[in-house]
Amino acid sequence: MSIGHFFDAGGYLDYGDAAALLPVEELQARVYTHREAERALKDASAESVLAIRPTGLASSYALTQRPLTAVEVASLDDEFREQLDRALDPDLAQFELIQLGRATTPAQNRSLAEF
Repeated sequence: MSIGHFFDAGGYLDYGDAAALLPVEELQARVYTHREAERALKDASAESVLAIRPTGLASSYALTQRPLTAVEVASLDDEFREQLDRALDPDLAQFELIQLGRATTPAQNRSLAEF
């Protein structure tokens, strides 16, 4: 299962600077979660994805507890775009999706006897 573009995204935004996006359930934008988010991120090039990165232990925990989520930049209100543009070095218009969290990859349960 893909983990999205968390490690090879075209840009990154700190968790604190993405406060305007949270909670994503209240956004008036197109939001994909779980499997739909994986499909949207798979179809998008890495350069067109803006990933939200943790800034500390608490924000890392918050992002890992959230299901993989993708928000379409074009569907965001102008107010949200302006808030995010102030926190970004590159222009927000160059991104197609904003990725929050990442899909967990299934790990095999191994015993110590294997090693």
